[in-house]
Amino acid sequence: MRIYGSICLGIPEICLPKPGTDLAKWAVIACDQYTSEPEYWQRASEIVGAAPSTLNLIYPEVYLNEQDPASRIDGIRRHMREYWDSGLFREIEGFVYVERQTGTRTRKGLMACLDLEHYDFRKGSMSLIRATEGTILERIPPRVRIREGAPFELPHIMVLIDDPADTVIGPLHENRDRLEALYDFELMMDAGHLSGRRVSDPGLERGIVRALEALADPGPFAARFSLKPGTPLLLYAMGDGNHSLATAKAIWEKAKEAATDRAAILSSPLRYALVELVNLHDDALSFEPIHRVIFDTAPGRYPLEEMKAFYRGRYSFEPANDFGAMKAAVDGAPSGAHRIGVIRAGEFGVIEVASPDSNLPVGTLQNFLDAYLKTRGADGIDFVHGTDAVVKLGSYPGNRGFYLPAMDKKQLFRTVILDGALPRKTFSMGEAWEKRFYMEARKLF
Repeated sequence: MRIYGSICLGIPEICLPKPGTDLAKWAVIACDQYTSEPEYWQRASEIVGAAPSTLNLIYPEVYLNEQDPASRIDGIRRHMREYWDSGLFREIEGFVYVERQTGTRTRKGLMACLDLEHYDFRKGSMSLIRATEGTILERIPPRVRIREGAPFELPHIMVLIDDPADTVIGPLHENRDRLEALYDFELMMDAGHLSGRRVSDPGLERGIVRALEALADPGPFAARFSLKPGTPLLLYAMGDGNHSLATAKAIWEKAKEAATDRAAILSSPLRYALVELVNLHDDALSFEPIHRVIFDTAPGRYPLEEMKAFYRGRYSFEPANDFGAMKAAVDGAPSGAHRIGVIRAGEFGVIEVASPDSNLPVGTLQNFLDAYLKTRGADGIDFVHGTDAVVKLGSYPGNRGFYLPAMDKKQLFRTVILDGALPRKTFSMGEAWEKRFYMEARKLF
């Protein structure tokens, strides 16, 4: 693999299913979607049938609490080995330019490898590759058990670059007709269209590298974000798949610790992770809020009353006539206050917290929910995408849904640089059905 160390970038050897594979059955959505909707995953299983599919290679998080996770993990590992040993894959060296059509929009990306030596998901990290949200550590072990010793990785990771002039990916779009087509097909369940093209032109590759080097130039970097000179660079910010990248990092650190030959381990494929780079300023990339639902509130526990006590005199509540009125009030919150929508048994209301301690409404809500759940105020929590899901789930008896406003994506890099990682599950890059589908793999041995 060709390495550009100053920008932590590697030119990947990507594994794709051989011609003749039904890619509409091969590709499935990221495992952390539809986590409270098992019917989605059942439908995916019906579509796939016995065909080769990434569905057999991932652990959908909807099943994380099942009684026998080891059996599912064993099945994943078995399918990985069967697919690899049967010659299902062909290997292609080079960047891959990706286009994902969702309705009238086309999101553009670049498949590349990033150096895990320069990634740190811990709070306060100043690494070149950073998490943008808090990492839920308990979600890492099941992923480690799948990836550790696996013959290949299969990522749904999307990493953001802040490139207002579109210097990295823009030239690939302009030259797309010159690039070798690798795949081009419709995704299952009306999730849009996916195509990928190989970047084999040395000139285009050099252009990508030079553009990333320019984004990492300390002087222009500080000026772009109005920072003090010498502020540590942030070139790559996690968009989606933070826990997958954290898993890759955990395995890499474990491999280094166990290695007897320090020089040899530094060239291991485990040092790198395959990701899709996406420009934060892509017109097709939208930031959607991730709402909360708490399940089965405990008898005698009333979340809104406890939130009122939690915020001592800064809390107020107003009922709303319907979802539209609630949404308008939350999205139009005045400066200096945080508003959060609440759904209960088909009824709607708006919570307002004045003089909030957190920078974003999601932090104000999550601070309370963490304390509430710690004292067993409810049976559990889920982080849901889309207004339909939060209304539906929040209206079930005993549940509460919390609607949150979206954040301005243009503020992401500067906020992470100055304030560190955002509260976990702050934003979603698009709705659930727009998320990345598993498609490309990379050999890990």
